[in-house]
Amino acid sequence: MVFMFIRRRMFKNMFKSGCLVRTFHVILTWITTLVLFLHNTDLRKCQERGDLFQPVVFSSVVLLSVLMYFTVSLMDPGFVLSDSDTEGTSADSNEELEKMIPQDLSSVKQRRCGYCFKLQPMRARHCKTCKCCVRRFDHHCPWIDNCVGERNHKWFLLYLCVQFVAVSWGLQASWSGVVSAPTWQQWFTQNGFLLGAFALTAVFSVVVLLLLCIHLYLASVNSTTWEFMSRQRILYLKHRDSEENPFDRGLVCNLWDFCCVCGTVAWERIYIRHTNGAK
Repeated sequence: MVFMFIRRRMFKNMFKSGCLVRTFHVILTWITTLVLFLHNTDLRKCQERGDLFQPVVFSSVVLLSVLMYFTVSLMDPGFVLSDSDTEGTSADSNEELEKMIPQDLSSVKQRRCGYCFKLQPMRARHCKTCKCCVRRFDHHCPWIDNCVGERNHKWFLLYLCVQFVAVSWGLQASWSGVVSAPTWQQWFTQNGFLLGAFALTAVFSVVVLLLLCIHLYLASVNSTTWEFMSRQRILYLKHRDSEENPFDRGLVCNLWDFCCVCGTVAWERIYIRHTNGAK
């Protein structure tokens, strides 16, 4: 039943308004790549010399970035299931869901979402665009038309890494193909497409680098964009010291959990353990 819910969500994600964004992303990516190979760039020079290593690797990185884009865009970010969605799950799944609510609720106030009326686990938030609560909600990304949450945050970070390699390499390749001309008008005419590719990859390089640094930092301290930006409005954080993060277990453990732990995490238990340990 859970897998049917996820498949329905992915099907809806594929064919709603985000389809236009994804189509635009793919077209823009491959047009830029085509411009780099049709002009006298380093990639074209290697191809003409018969040295296919760089062109093949670059094309593979671009293809991988597109595949990673669709993976992050279409996968389940960690949608909170309703009671009707969990009735057909296995015994192990039900046991896991029951363990999400700790027995000691003295320091944790459970709440129901004001939009979908589902019981929200700690660190979950309702996304008005996706119309569903998302576990360990980070943000809703309009470029992928999907939320970034507990299930796909690591894949989003991996996508940013691959995308940064692709756009920074494209930035260098586009500049390598710019040629000189006797007049400014001839220079712009001869290099117009390359200059467009250079400007596009330069903007994306800066944006992707900033996002990559931000999410690497958030992963290293076990925080999210929502928690970082809206700390004073979050029930389980607003009464704590501004520098205190109840989910921070140290750099190594945070990165290990972020990259290697799969499945649902009982953040309530971690929160209570930290609270009891601080007393």
